[in-house]
Amino acid sequence: MENLKEYNKDNLKVLWQPLKCVHSGICVKTLPSVYDPKAKPWIKPENATVEDLKNQINACPSGALSYKEKSNENK
Repeated sequence: MENLKEYNKDNLKVLWQPLKCVHSGICVKTLPSVYDPKAKPWIKPENATVEDLKNQINACPSGALSYKEKSNENK
């Protein structure tokens, strides 16, 4: 089973599945202050609004990025 990484911002949980990632770079280009492949951790959701995070995650072509909301466990 694949390793799933979780990152939290307010009531949003950002989920990343490394093996699904096709490295299109859309996340880095869209929100460079959040996604920095050279940093540890490479995802810093505190650097964007929840709405910006959701919009970017919805644009992930591979589905490697997804999210869950604490009040509504979908997406």
